[in-house]
Amino acid sequence: MTSTPRTTRSAAVWTLIGLVLLTLNLRAAITGVPPLLDELQDTFGLTGVEVSVLTTLPELCLGVFSALAPVLARRIGTEAAITVALLVITAGLLLRVVPAQSALFTGTVLAAAGMATGNVLVPAVVKRGFPHRVGSLTGLSMMLLSVGGAAGAGLAVPLDHLGGWRPALAAWAVPALVAALVWGPLALRARTHRRRRPGAGASPAAPPSDRPDTPTGAPTEAATRAAAAQGSLLRSPLAWSVMVFMGMTSLMFYTLTAWLPGIMHDHGFSPATAGMMNSVIIVIGIPLGFVVPVVAAHMRDQRPLVLGVVALMAVGLGGLLLAPRAGWVWVTVFGVATGSAFPIALTLLNLRSPDAATTARLSGMAQSGGYLLAACGPLTFGVLHSVTGGWEASIWLLFLLVVPELVCGLLAARPGFVRPGPARPDGPEESRGEPARVSARSTEADRAR
Repeated sequence: MTSTPRTTRSAAVWTLIGLVLLTLNLRAAITGVPPLLDELQDTFGLTGVEVSVLTTLPELCLGVFSALAPVLARRIGTEAAITVALLVITAGLLLRVVPAQSALFTGTVLAAAGMATGNVLVPAVVKRGFPHRVGSLTGLSMMLLSVGGAAGAGLAVPLDHLGGWRPALAAWAVPALVAALVWGPLALRARTHRRRRPGAGASPAAPPSDRPDTPTGAPTEAATRAAAAQGSLLRSPLAWSVMVFMGMTSLMFYTLTAWLPGIMHDHGFSPATAGMMNSVIIVIGIPLGFVVPVVAAHMRDQRPLVLGVVALMAVGLGGLLLAPRAGWVWVTVFGVATGSAFPIALTLLNLRSPDAATTARLSGMAQSGGYLLAACGPLTFGVLHSVTGGWEASIWLLFLLVVPELVCGLLAARPGFVRPGPARPDGPEESRGEPARVSARSTEADRAR
């Protein structure tokens, strides 16, 4: 069964609309909570420990549930998995308005689980639906993630003033539901085409298009699912390098945004100014989130980018140790470093994968391990501060962690593709359904190593 060019264009447009709506909903449910913590603590009678759990829970859930996203996508399809994720986000956001501690924590877990699934599948959607626009659409996704996060944080207090904490927490259920209504028909359409696709046993040399919006020469859903079963990415050193690099970039960002206001306040800045510094870091990252992936995708070797952003992070941390009163200088440096590092890590998920199925699996592995690693950063930083009574030891810890970030980043940025461990000794090392030109490029790059 074939599709007309008009149908193909229509499907691509709706997929792009769905991608925009999806990415806008992947941060707001998390960033909208910290501005309301004082009111939530009074309303629910939360202890200090419970507040700490509430703020750490989303990152832990992002790590745990990211590993399940590729499995869900293989079982029910990518579009259906995204639809389920958005519905779970909606349910979690609505559940949090129930005036009970159990509902607040359960709703946070549900919302974070849905966001984790969406996070993992965004690179796969870009890789499969728009393989020739990986850089620009990854950049667009990063920019929208930042916009959604900033909007969630910025609108929380005004919404609270207008209607209280309930509408402030539940407001983002509306755009999540709208996004689900867009992805639902896409999921039904993809399922219909999988059932009707003729030539299921055709030779991989000329695979029929599984989806109307799949470009000529791109792997089909069946081919990518078959490739996904060929081996484990846990046996790939390159996959581990991508995971650690993503984890380190996330750890630096979350730790700095959690503790930088306290550091700056102790060095003479007012609480309002110290809080504003966090906003500046996020704002600087918005345009970089779009530009950096485009630049990275046009480079064969991304190691110069990695070296540059890690060097900036080292400069910022060194400046924070030696001249903390020059706070605005280091905030600007941190904004450029963190605003560039995570987009590079996200772009590498596509650039180091030969097909969409591998992208989803690499994304699941990197984001699962990466977020669990990142969740340790703010806690360890705070413990060191409590034990030593100052900030120097905690900052030195981040400075030392720049070393694994640099090493793993340089390994992850080398040209080549991840190679899942074969299912059997003579099993293929690359996806069978992948076009010959991709396999050849992968083999050549791997030989160069």
